[in-house]
Amino acid sequence: MEIPENIQQQLNQFQQLQQQAQAVTMQVQNVEVQIQETEKALEELKKCDENTEVFKQAGTLLIKVEYADALADMEDKLETLQLRKQTMARQEERVMKKLEEMQASIQAAMQGMGMA
Repeated sequence: MEIPENIQQQLNQFQQLQQQAQAVTMQVQNVEVQIQETEKALEELKKCDENTEVFKQAGTLLIKVEYADALADMEDKLETLQLRKQTMARQEERVMKKLEEMQASIQAAMQGMGMA
């Protein structure tokens, strides 16, 4: 039995949405790794004395920066990453919900045609 064009289109959209969900999940995981790395760097920085020489990477160079500036930069970076993670997590939830809705719709359409 041949799949009707409207169901085939829904299946194609479903596959595209699955790929989008995978991409968003990978982005969330990437941000989580960045958060962990930033937290670790911040933890190490806070163990240092304020007079400790601190360097910041800029491309292939290491540039000397003030301790307070480095600390503020790391805290800002962590906050930004955490906000990005929240935004991506909400996006991930929306995509997953849409996937579930599409799956139910496709299954209902196929059952209505005696295909599932």
